Amino acid sequence: MKAKYKRVILKLSGEAFLGKLQHGIDVDICAHLAKQIKGALSLGVEMALVVGGGNIFRGVARSKEFQMQRAVADYMGMLATVLNGLALQNALENQNIESRVMTAIEMNEIAEPYIRRRAIRHLERKRVVIFVAGTGNPYFTTDTAAALRGTEVNADVVLKGTKVDGVYTSDPFINKSARKFKKLTHLEVIKKDLKVMDATAVTLCRDNKLPIVVFNFMKPENLKKAICGENIGTVIS
Repeated sequence: MKAKYKRVILKLSGEAFLGKLQHGIDVDICAHLAKQIKGALSLGVEMALVVGGGNIFRGVARSKEFQMQRAVADYMGMLATVLNGLALQNALENQNIESRVMTAIEMNEIAEPYIRRRAIRHLERKRVVIFVAGTGNPYFTTDTAAALRGTEVNADVVLKGTKVDGVYTSDPFINKSARKFKKLTHLEVIKKDLKVMDATAVTLCRDNKLPIVVFNFMKPENLKKAICGENIGTVIS
């Protein structure tokens, strides 16, 4: 297998860490994620990750549920991403993969502050970089953080790992007749209001000519296949 992309941003939602749990972090899933990443690194790629925190705390939903200010809820969600990032770093270390957690909100005792040039240097040295705390600002999703960090570190692609094998006309778990798209443009995603990523993230990728590949991350070898450009999901470009 030969890599199509040299430097990739892998976006994982908080739900990717749930496994069979209703809430929290499944250590077996973390081990599975680490093994997938290790396999992809064997292709010689440089890899960074952006992780969500919805398995622990989802800002938008909880702000309504608890009648909490949206900004406060979003900051709590950012802290949840830090927990996931540290859990993933531990799983990577168990696979003897060198990694760095870089946070948009400074917490020097547990993670490095995000500095663009330092992040690029880590990638050049083949360290896996895990970006946490989103963009460091409320009202912006971790999808937007993935688009932003991907642009900043000159990534070749944003890989959006999900539980489905691409972008559909509607939720395939609810609507069995939902149709899968093989290819889309950024503008089509926005016009059709497809919920694969928020409009801000898609627009940022469009403005910077950064392609997005949506694929099922839970299947073994799919991450390697996505990096090699195999037709396993939906390409947005």
